[in-house]
Amino acid sequence: MKALDELTFDNRFARLGDAFSTHVLPEPLDNPRLVAASPAAMALLDLDPAVAESPVFAELFGGHKLWAEAEPRAMVYSGHQFGSYNPQLGDGRGLLLGEVYNQAGEHWDLHLKGAGQTPYSRMGDGRAVLRSSIREFLASEALHALGIPSSRALCVIGSDTPVWREKQERGAMVLRLAPSHVRFGHFEYFYYTKKAEQQKQLGEHVLALHFPECLEQPEPYLAMFREIVERNAELIAKWQAYGFCHGVMNTDNMSILGITFDFGPFAFLDDFDAHFICNHSDDQGRYSFSNQVPVGQWNLSALAQALTPFISVEALRESLGLFLPLYQAHYLDLMRRRLGFTQAEDDDQKLVERLLQLMQNSGVDYSLFFRRLGDEAPELALARLRDDFVDRNGFDAWAGQYRERVARDPIQSQDLRRQRMHAVNPLYILRNYLAQKAIDAAESGDYSEVRRLHQVLSRPFEEQEGMQGYAERPPEWGKHLEISCSS
Repeated sequence: MKALDELTFDNRFARLGDAFSTHVLPEPLDNPRLVAASPAAMALLDLDPAVAESPVFAELFGGHKLWAEAEPRAMVYSGHQFGSYNPQLGDGRGLLLGEVYNQAGEHWDLHLKGAGQTPYSRMGDGRAVLRSSIREFLASEALHALGIPSSRALCVIGSDTPVWREKQERGAMVLRLAPSHVRFGHFEYFYYTKKAEQQKQLGEHVLALHFPECLEQPEPYLAMFREIVERNAELIAKWQAYGFCHGVMNTDNMSILGITFDFGPFAFLDDFDAHFICNHSDDQGRYSFSNQVPVGQWNLSALAQALTPFISVEALRESLGLFLPLYQAHYLDLMRRRLGFTQAEDDDQKLVERLLQLMQNSGVDYSLFFRRLGDEAPELALARLRDDFVDRNGFDAWAGQYRERVARDPIQSQDLRRQRMHAVNPLYILRNYLAQKAIDAAESGDYSEVRRLHQVLSRPFEEQEGMQGYAERPPEWGKHLEISCSS
């Protein structure tokens, strides 16, 4: 393991030059202090988890100190926000401090969010508040533990710095890790500003560093785009299968690597509602839960438009056509596993759709249903779950089909079936009310609940002694929390 001063930097994006980013120093927080750190994320940098408790840790990630080898840069990009093109966005409150490579040969961006004003802050103060930083920290690590591709979060640093949103709050910083912070919006920016040379430079950079296998194909850019389509199809299938709502799927929030990125008003479903809108600012429901699939495809078409200098329109259309079939295949595979099936049958999609409709009509808790379905033999589990449904006759008809389907599956051992189902059906998820309770305590200076919740969510599939309270249905107040883009 390494100490903080032993990190090895290789700032490849910074070397692209001033057309791609601007040198900016972080604005330090007042009295920075550690709120929480992720040992698993620290391991990605070969860091000893003990260094998180050192004063220099909070100073580094609170903007007071900087490695000599770091080159903090605010990246420029554009993007479609709620369907409308915004010609220049960029890192308005974040800085790419540099790129660190570890002993395994992996490169990780160190991106400090809440680092102060940049040339792309527009009218903003460039700050992040404690609540939003805690939410991103918890979500990044929780999604990773569920097996959903995501940026990672190393730590949250709190402070005494006053920040005004709807009211005065305290500023904070979160250190985000990802192999790359290039977004769909990067390609859009250089396409719409007609900077062909820089766009080609960006494309070559992304291909060489993140899609090197595509360079071996006859058409590298086309191979890269197809890979991006495939990654996003699988990503969004996992969102839908686990009930995750992103909330702001603007193209500037879409990673070129197909990972969950830029957490804002996200939420996991409590009661199943296909039309759930987690973003209080999303008046039209553009980014509702059920719209994430078509919006994902729409965003890929926006990226395709920006890649037309490199790929024929016909080839781009053909590749875009792969998205929905790939999504459906990944989604159905995940839902089969959640239901305990090990082989595919033709009517599985209808069985899943009918279940979701019954859950919708009765407001059934999405995550707990699947977990409890695997707790016992189907006959017993279904009898217990029946009381959650208003349409008992409808549920009985579905349960009969489910029992018949289970009987045809090769795995008949209930112990093995339970083991397989519990390995994909989490007992603990990041419900908004759990995050809010941790935030309320943190805003009073008590960080223990943030740390405890993070530890519980790092092992979402394993029952943990004394943590039953994190696996219960939310109270009514917890189902109706309003989360906006400032969250």
